[in-house]
Amino acid sequence: MHTGALERRIAAKALIIATLYCSWIGASAAEDESGTFNFLWENDAIAGTDHHYTNGVELSYLSIEDHLWDWFRNGSNLLPGVSNDDHTRVGLTLGQSIFTPDDTDATQPLPDQRPYAGWLYLGIAVVANQGNQLDTWALNLGIVGPSAHGEQVQNGFHDWISSAHANGWDNQLSDTPGYQLLYEHRWRNIGKRRLGPLEMDFSPHLGFSFGNIATYANAGITLRLGRDLHNDFGVPRIRPSLPGSAFFQPRDGLGWYVFAGVDARGVAYNIFLDGDASTYDVDIHKETFVYDAQAGFAVIWRKLRVAYTYVIRSREFEGQEQPDRFGSVGLTFRF
Repeated sequence: MHTGALERRIAAKALIIATLYCSWIGASAAEDESGTFNFLWENDAIAGTDHHYTNGVELSYLSIEDHLWDWFRNGSNLLPGVSNDDHTRVGLTLGQSIFTPDDTDATQPLPDQRPYAGWLYLGIAVVANQGNQLDTWALNLGIVGPSAHGEQVQNGFHDWISSAHANGWDNQLSDTPGYQLLYEHRWRNIGKRRLGPLEMDFSPHLGFSFGNIATYANAGITLRLGRDLHNDFGVPRIRPSLPGSAFFQPRDGLGWYVFAGVDARGVAYNIFLDGDASTYDVDIHKETFVYDAQAGFAVIWRKLRVAYTYVIRSREFEGQEQPDRFGSVGLTFRF
């Protein structure tokens, strides 16, 4: 065989191999072979206060897309908003939220103030992605009361930062097993447009919570401005909150956006205001209409997303002197 013909055959085979390899790489990227680990920390000290919803921590894992057991996939397809055509993930969550009254120096019961409470929970979630819509079903199970270890976590953290203890934890809500079923639906790319090198979109949402922890219906909207808005559905927070996505799918090396949004809730029950204290009768009345207004930013770089959110929460009970303010920090890793 002539040298020229041999070289052409080698070049043709190399081209075929390269084409197949690139196709395989593209298919692998499309399948999104990455799970995500998410860490959320919310605290009012970030906003300069120390009362009411004072601390929240949540760790979660979200599975690789579409890698589910057949029995679990078949079961999740029975949920409204979830179908075989969706890209589905399953999530596991461990979290704790802590609440205190205004006066944390007093040791006696404070019937006209928000009671001390801790909420420790495990959760499982199904997340169904339909492209520009996201459905989330979540079930949280746990305990409210001394067994949630709110006192130990709060005062241990105060020791670490050399701050005074909260002294009234003997008057916290009684031990109560808790359950909470949540649903959220979020849209993105509504009214999407380009503003020079940047993108802007609106992300409406609606949902509900049912259970002896909280029963409410909620709806709201978020405005985002930045680059690569299709990387995620917004940043998550500890519920009750505006929804986001615990996963992201970067299309290039770096994406970012700033955002502002509002969530309005009609509240039928809130154990942290309606629950029974262990040593006294709580004498406060919750507000049935509550809203969160928030603003912040998110940066996505390769396998990491970093987000910060500043939240203003309207008065949750009659006689509350002013809205609450707290910060939320989120870290998400793909692996």
